[in-house]
Amino acid sequence: MNAEIFFKQLDELFQKNEIDKVEPYLLRELEKAREAEDYPGYIVIGNEMIGFYRSISSYKKAFDIAEDVLLLMEEIQLDTSEHFATTLLNTATAYRAAGELESAYRYYLQALKIYEELLAEDDYRFAGLYNNMSLLLEQMDKNEGAIELTEKALSIVRKLEGSEVQQATSLTNLALLYFKLDRAKDASEALKDALLLFEQAGNGDETDAHYSAALAGVGEAYYRMGDYKNALLSYEKALAEVKKHFGENQSYGVLCENCAAVCECLKEEEKAQQYRTKAEEIYQGLKVEQ
Repeated sequence: MNAEIFFKQLDELFQKNEIDKVEPYLLRELEKAREAEDYPGYIVIGNEMIGFYRSISSYKKAFDIAEDVLLLMEEIQLDTSEHFATTLLNTATAYRAAGELESAYRYYLQALKIYEELLAEDDYRFAGLYNNMSLLLEQMDKNEGAIELTEKALSIVRKLEGSEVQQATSLTNLALLYFKLDRAKDASEALKDALLLFEQAGNGDETDAHYSAALAGVGEAYYRMGDYKNALLSYEKALAEVKKHFGENQSYGVLCENCAAVCECLKEEEKAQQYRTKAEEIYQGLKVEQ
């Protein structure tokens, strides 16, 4: 496998928003690696597939390829390696997205143990792990622990050159946690900094995939402050970003529900119903696929 060519072609599909061509491409490349007994290539492609299936909410497919890759890595004795930890992290994130929180936590802890044995405590890879574990703890309603991990992630990425997107992502996560603990002022400041960083890192229409989360956070901020007009504008911008990067996935459906709730506050019942109908269509489609 030529990794440079593989990622170049994969990136081109995303840049052209040809999401429907991504899975067939990944499956073809995975089969080529299997036939050639190219284990490193198989592992790389498999990890990309875990992330892709998670992003389009095809969780069973994500779990299946994750199990396949992890078993392969155990067989070739890579189960104490950094690469194994990365696969564990990707697997955990897929389980978290699917709402299977205990399984996700178990995989994150396995990854953390390997990282602690292999990496310096300020290694940038810890930041990604801390951010993901923070999101999980939030879902488990352990918000103080989630804030602690997000702050640890932020302290690492702030030391890295060209880390605007990573900083913005951590700040967005931190803001949403502050909201949960009724720390609205802290949340607003964190979101202000996050949006500024995302805009600095952007290049015209080329925005980072995580930008949608920041926009959604801003929408929540406006909603909590009773500024429903700006809340709707932010949520609708987030919808466009999610669709551009991932298609109409589960997150898109959740944002449609948020838009519906804001429209009700604005007394725009017809528009609210349109968003509710769209959300239901997406959820039904995901059930059929899974």
